[in-house]
Amino acid sequence: MPPDPRDRRRRVVVIGGGFGGLTVARELRRADADVTLVDRTNHHLFQPLLYQVAAGALSEGECASAIRGHLRDHANASVLMAEVTDIDVDGRRVILDAGEPLEYDSLVAACGAETSYFGHDEWADVSFGLKSLDDAVALRDQIVSVFEEAERTTDEAAREELMTFVVVGGGPTGVEIAGQLAILSRYTLGREFSRIDTADARVILVDAGDRVVPTFTKRLSSKAAKALAELGVTVREGALATGIDKRGLTIKVGDGEERIAARTVIWAAGVRAAGLTAALGRATGGETDRAGRIQVNPDCTVPGHPEISAIGDMAAHPDGDGKILPGLATTAIQQAHHVAHAIRRGDPGPSTPFKYLDKGALAVIGRGNAVCQVRGVELSGRPAFWMYLGVHLTYLSGVRGRRLRVLNAWAAARFGTRENWVLEGTLPKQNQPRTDKAAEAAELPPR
Repeated sequence: MPPDPRDRRRRVVVIGGGFGGLTVARELRRADADVTLVDRTNHHLFQPLLYQVAAGALSEGECASAIRGHLRDHANASVLMAEVTDIDVDGRRVILDAGEPLEYDSLVAACGAETSYFGHDEWADVSFGLKSLDDAVALRDQIVSVFEEAERTTDEAAREELMTFVVVGGGPTGVEIAGQLAILSRYTLGREFSRIDTADARVILVDAGDRVVPTFTKRLSSKAAKALAELGVTVREGALATGIDKRGLTIKVGDGEERIAARTVIWAAGVRAAGLTAALGRATGGETDRAGRIQVNPDCTVPGHPEISAIGDMAAHPDGDGKILPGLATTAIQQAHHVAHAIRRGDPGPSTPFKYLDKGALAVIGRGNAVCQVRGVELSGRPAFWMYLGVHLTYLSGVRGRRLRVLNAWAAARFGTRENWVLEGTLPKQNQPRTDKAAEAAELPPR
């Protein structure tokens, strides 16, 4: 006779080590349950700082921290570096990449999101995303290599192409990396090269919409665009990317098309729910929206399955007005607290509606400039930047002293010092498909 489930501790499986998943695992520290967190990498990634890694202002170890380190003192928690490939809702188990099953009484899916190319997946091979640590390191190598190649070439057209950077997407990520690239070329690298003037580099931000950072008010969007222009970024609004290849991209502006020659195109235009979300939808009979997010109940559970909760970027969670909650770290963290509270109480999942507290939005432009919108209050310039700095340091966690190291690195970058301006390997061949870097980079000490 099989053992009575009441004679054993409950089993909680958390899929994903991002802001939502890691918060759930940490909040269940004193729960009467065994918690297993599963993630494809061994690190928790602080995505808001990826653009700093790409620009060499921070090292990998300051943007990512080992998941095991976060849960080191949690006696009831274990971590598996694995990929969930399927979900058996009838048997209440997830299937890992090696085929082994992992049983659960409560399942929390927090898989996050991945880059979306809006039906043009082939663009992934000729552009650079900024969603993972691998992406950031690959982009950093590309930035280093194009400046090095520009230093060598005697062909003026080739040099201009090498020193042109195009960012597609005017959301916070696009604005932040565009501003950082302008700072890097115009201020940080001023005395690094002898044959080229890095201030001649062009940074172009293109967006199909009529204004950058559209989630902010028109006033703050205008301030962000003005601040970018003052840094030297060319902002092209109403410009739709229609083609990307190894030597640049084509944009549609009005009724005409325009070609921009560039060796570095950075894609920051869209995301979609991680691939496992579709598998969860098939297994549970749940519906997904155009962005691939699974629709959930007001309490964060998947319809028909009170033991399965979906949170963060993978969940289409409506607010009181029917609008889908924003895909922000604060959203995932708040949902994680809600779910963990119910499981800690002994329930398979939450049964009361989740109440979202809008903590506002932030975007940094660079050199002490940012925009901030919190409950009707608008800030820009230096006050917004200090708000940005404080919020990010608050949410940054990991090994002892990490906040201080990051703050020191930020201060150094402000005065023109880079944390890492070396290639990970040999000079990469221009515009070749990128290869993944080892996930273990998160374990390395800062350089």
